[in-house]
Amino acid sequence: MVSVQMNENESIDKLLKRFKKKYERAGVLKEFRKKAYFVKPSIDNRLKRSRCKRRAQRANEERNS
Repeated sequence: MVSVQMNENESIDKLLKRFKKKYERAGVLKEFRKKAYFVKPSIDNRLKRSRCKRRAQRANEERNS
């Protein structure tokens, strides 16, 4: 759970900004979206392999350029 405490003389805007940063770094939203629906393990593995393959191709293209 992400929480922030208000410091002295701190505006609400700064407090919200700190909260948003902590929220993003904790990966709460990313995890929520991932668990929003069930993905079969075989499909999950297939997606991981395709992402890995794309990443390798991009890295290879950058090296060759």
